[in-house]
Amino acid sequence: MIIAEMILALINKLGIIIILAIGISRIGIFKKVITKKEITLTDKIFLSIVFGAIGIMGTYSSVPIYGALANTRVVGVMVGSLLGGPLVGVIAGLIAGGHRYLIDIGGFTALSCGISTIVEGLIGGYAYYHIKNKSNKWQYAFFIGVFAEIAQMIIILALARPFQDALNLVKIILLPMVLVNSLGIAIFIGIIENIYSEYERIAAGQANKALKIANLTLPHLRKGLNYEVAQKVVDIIYATVDVAAIAITDSKEILAHRGVGEDHHRAGFEIQTEITKRVIQTGKHTIINSKKDIQCIDEKCSLRSAIVVPLKEHETVVGTLKLYKKDENSITSVDVELALGLAQLFSTQIELSKLDYQKKLLVEAELKTLQAQINPHFLFNAINTIISFMTFDVEKSKTLLISLADLFRKSLRNNQELVDIKTELEHIASYLEIEKARFGDKLHVNYELQEDLAFKFPPLILQPIVENAVIHGILPKKQGGSVTIRSSKADKDVLLEVIDDGVGIDLITMDKLMVEDADAKSVGLQNVNKRLINLYGEDYRLNITSDTSRGTRVQIKIPCHA
Repeated sequence: MIIAEMILALINKLGIIIILAIGISRIGIFKKVITKKEITLTDKIFLSIVFGAIGIMGTYSSVPIYGALANTRVVGVMVGSLLGGPLVGVIAGLIAGGHRYLIDIGGFTALSCGISTIVEGLIGGYAYYHIKNKSNKWQYAFFIGVFAEIAQMIIILALARPFQDALNLVKIILLPMVLVNSLGIAIFIGIIENIYSEYERIAAGQANKALKIANLTLPHLRKGLNYEVAQKVVDIIYATVDVAAIAITDSKEILAHRGVGEDHHRAGFEIQTEITKRVIQTGKHTIINSKKDIQCIDEKCSLRSAIVVPLKEHETVVGTLKLYKKDENSITSVDVELALGLAQLFSTQIELSKLDYQKKLLVEAELKTLQAQINPHFLFNAINTIISFMTFDVEKSKTLLISLADLFRKSLRNNQELVDIKTELEHIASYLEIEKARFGDKLHVNYELQEDLAFKFPPLILQPIVENAVIHGILPKKQGGSVTIRSSKADKDVLLEVIDDGVGIDLITMDKLMVEDADAKSVGLQNVNKRLINLYGEDYRLNITSDTSRGTRVQIKIPCHA
């Protein structure tokens, strides 16, 4: 009967602790500490004080029995140690156990209870390493509590005197304290686990937001970091994330600001915040927790806290991303993870934008090189051909001069990113007009073009291949030959072909044809091949087949969307 009454009394006292646990779990600063991946020494001291105080509350809400106290003191100490590790367990144990021993609240078990409280903190601290990565920690916490309470009973028997009184006491309080306190520890840990679950749900939501933001900002950031791009990016983030304001800076000034304070945090203003400057210098993110540290020029500005993360191009900081809130100390670990994730995504896109720009410059440079190779190649032969016609066919020489001028004009102006087939064929026609004049009946040209094809492709793609067919296919053949230019639809692509019935290419030359710098004669083909791969991918490389008795076929695939 006494044991049953003791259980009911302790459950009643435990109810106060559980209510307190629920209240604590709703406090922002407590949730912030609990959900951290890495708990600092300051955090551990904070947890030690909180759970030590809960232990003291358990002492004061005790049930007197036989000159001693049946209590729930261990609940606070054990929960603290299971959450924060040995250091928290020892300090919380010292606080609660020291209070039990030093404060005169009666009982012959003061010393044994004080020592057992510290020991139980150590037991919980050791168990921390075994359960920290497990799910359903509350189940483990119950059995750890049982073990710790049994250890307390053993310490009471070992230290409390007279021994017979200690034994009589343990017989009565053993079952109530083991059962109720273990249950209390499990419930408290379950409440804390709910915080983790809530945090994970929020983190998952933020991850989805980050992916959404990444998809929406990708087309903009690939253009590089500038005022226009930054403004579009902050607009997207502000519409997606629950923050007071968003800002993006480069290394010297604000590029865009959206939300609270946009009337005075304006694009083009120099960076004022020392913390932002430090982030740019060090490359490490920083949290701002007060209005003072934001250093806003407007005293009425309501921004109170922020997370500032660096935007990097490789290892060089090129700017920052800033997420603001209106309350001090309101940047949570979820905000930090979101900001870091976005900064990483943005940094990657900034790097890719630079790679795209470099690739474009490379292609332009190669195009100019190709044009330079073409121009001198024709110039001398074309002039000699025109001079020879002047002696017996003035009109033909005039026509050839016009073709030559047209060819050079198109080559020099052909710096467009994409051209249509008509423009490319006009360029080829000017070239072939001169070559046919040189070779006469040795060169024939056929066009087999599908009329309903409308597409664009890079300039100077067909011309080098046609030139290659004429110079290296038809010219070496005594009786000459023909070149056929063909276009057709092939699934989702346009297929362009240049076919000649010239001398063909032997196997040894074919093996070396696309090896860079292997043969000066194949520079034009190599350049065309690289440009196609750069623009459309490996599936769109040149396809060359040749037979030394039948000639050569070069196939080009162009995506229909090009």
